[in-house]
Amino acid sequence: MPPAADIGSRVLLRRLRQVMAQPGDPQARLDRIVSVIATNMVAEVCSIYLRRDEAMLELCATEGLRAEAVHRTRFRYGQGLVGRIAQRAEPLTTTDAPRAPGFEYRPETGEEIYSSFCGVPIQRLGKVIGVLVVQNAAAREYTEDEIDALEVIAMVIAEMADAGQLTGEGFDLARSAPKTYQGVAASDGAAIGPVHLHEPKLAISNPFTDDVEGERARLDASMVDLRHEVDALVAADLAGAPAEYREVLEAYRMFAHDKGWLRRLHEAVASGVVAEVAVERVQSAARSRMERAANPYLRDRLHDLDDLANRLLRRLNGGVGGETPQGAILVCRTIGPGELLDHGGRIAAVVMEEGAVGSHAAIVARALAIPMVVGIERIVAEAENGDAMIVDGDRGEAFLRPPDNLADAYREKIASAKEAEARYREIRGQPAETRDGAHVALHINAGLLSDMPNLHDVGAAGVGLYRTELQFLTRPTLPRRADQAALYGRVLDAARGAPVVFRTLDIGSDKVLPYMRRPLEENPALGWRAIRVGLDKPFALKMQAQALLRGAGARPLRVMFPFIAAESEFYAARDIVTETHARLQKLGYTVTDDLKVGAMLETPSLAYASDSFFSDVDFLSVGGNDLLQFFFAADRGNERVRRRYDTLSASYLGFLRAIIARADAAGTPISFCGEAAGRAEEAVALAAIGFRALSMRPASIGRVKFALRAVELQAARSIVDEAIAGGAAARPAIRAMLARAGAL
Repeated sequence: MPPAADIGSRVLLRRLRQVMAQPGDPQARLDRIVSVIATNMVAEVCSIYLRRDEAMLELCATEGLRAEAVHRTRFRYGQGLVGRIAQRAEPLTTTDAPRAPGFEYRPETGEEIYSSFCGVPIQRLGKVIGVLVVQNAAAREYTEDEIDALEVIAMVIAEMADAGQLTGEGFDLARSAPKTYQGVAASDGAAIGPVHLHEPKLAISNPFTDDVEGERARLDASMVDLRHEVDALVAADLAGAPAEYREVLEAYRMFAHDKGWLRRLHEAVASGVVAEVAVERVQSAARSRMERAANPYLRDRLHDLDDLANRLLRRLNGGVGGETPQGAILVCRTIGPGELLDHGGRIAAVVMEEGAVGSHAAIVARALAIPMVVGIERIVAEAENGDAMIVDGDRGEAFLRPPDNLADAYREKIASAKEAEARYREIRGQPAETRDGAHVALHINAGLLSDMPNLHDVGAAGVGLYRTELQFLTRPTLPRRADQAALYGRVLDAARGAPVVFRTLDIGSDKVLPYMRRPLEENPALGWRAIRVGLDKPFALKMQAQALLRGAGARPLRVMFPFIAAESEFYAARDIVTETHARLQKLGYTVTDDLKVGAMLETPSLAYASDSFFSDVDFLSVGGNDLLQFFFAADRGNERVRRRYDTLSASYLGFLRAIIARADAAGTPISFCGEAAGRAEEAVALAAIGFRALSMRPASIGRVKFALRAVELQAARSIVDEAIAGGAAARPAIRAMLARAGAL
């Protein structure tokens, strides 16, 4: 037999359903709701506060407090007991409210006579949109069952409010007002389109149920399907996969089979709500707890719980998720590269709550020329499917439900960009040669086989950086040696003789393999990553070297090691590649006689390596993204410090010029690879200090070639030399020169 508390909750929910079925405006519904709750809870006061705007809660209905306080009494988030509940997203109870920490007296309410206080957040998908409060004059300890019942009621109120059934003019719960968000630019470009939520919110027309047993059976059947899917995932072919992968999947399966999770879902259904509402309620509570956890590993596990809850919701809804509309703006908390690729060419831009400029999702977005903005908090809760949105990947901004004049301005900007692309296509077959005859080889950065047609489409000279880790990041299991070799062979086939530089596996920091346990590090960008992982796990580096050599066959092969900080690391990694080459030859494999091994210079320390290193390395590529952040000690994923430092500052350009001089003296080819290479001003300045090869994303080739062909390199060199000598940034003068040439 169900507990008495469950029966009481169901009776109350049945009465609320009757209230909602009665005619009347939103205020009348709210007034009836607080009356029903007060009667059922034997409370002298019941009040509902709803969000007026992003920072303010307003008393919208009350039974017991003075009527004149309605729509007059307001609390900011964090202010008073009500504001504390909204800010912390957790219940608060006390038997002596006037003396409770944070209490604020509002004379218009007359609540000073009520000592006992119990309030719970009204939240939808993790976003607090209000607070539900009951009060009594006498000292009263509210039981856990009573608090639980209030949370169920608050969840139902949230569903009603989200559907616009409880609010009138001036409230943004229906989220119809325009909003502007500042995030971090992760992939440039601009786009306008309808919002498409990566995990769509479910439209639940009726959150109540009288058939508790039927809902429990529906929940159990969907849970069985979910567990079978997870079990099949764990039982998949894991040949060659490391132990970390099995541990991650086993932890994921443990969550799916957690009896406590199922028990909490059953308890929520027993209160009289449908299974979908039960899942959302349990997940909202878990999210509130885990987002406050100090342990990063526990916070990361929230993604596992979210994923399982979303999978369960899809099963409850018959697998309905909705296909991504063409030209949509994908809005999500986080997304992996494989999931991003699943959306194909349908999306126009991506907006994420989490993520970083250097994340593998951002790398894929840049490779696909998809504008992306990351670090926008609460966008998933604020946006609705179909909402209009503008994404500015250049400025790191997003505009939700923008006004018409702003949308018109961005349409003009996008049209101008398309016109510029048409001009760039006209010079696709022409060399990147300055007006005074200096030639600069422009290469593309790639990481997917689908990137390779861009090599010829944009008129690039080759692939300056092929990110081999994307093959690892987009798969749930470690790719086999044969699969790696086949991919590398197809990449060289697609290059049709153009040079391709393969960078060995660059993982760690914010690029974590799905089957690799992420180490807890204070500063992951400075931690166990890239070549450090390869040297500590020589089997993986050796296996990749074998795959590269087999995939290349007799064709020329260029291999480059990432994040070399000491020359000894280069020599140790080179030995693994050369020994693998010799062993394959001995075993009778067809391997190249033209093997070149290089390094990425991404740390200031390598700039001061010995002369012998600069002579021994076959080629160098300056990794501008990492080098810039280490040179200025400014995290490139932190918008507050990232933009304080200029790539064209005198100190940085002088440092790069000194590196070029050392490479030239040793006769070692050197190139520049990074986001800066793809911007016209930076590209001209980099060429002026001596770089004759630049590597960038394919979409940048056209504008860089156009800019280089419009200027005289000697004039640019004079500007840069003067800036370095005077300690000033070269950007203003370079920009003015490009503007005069019509190349901006």
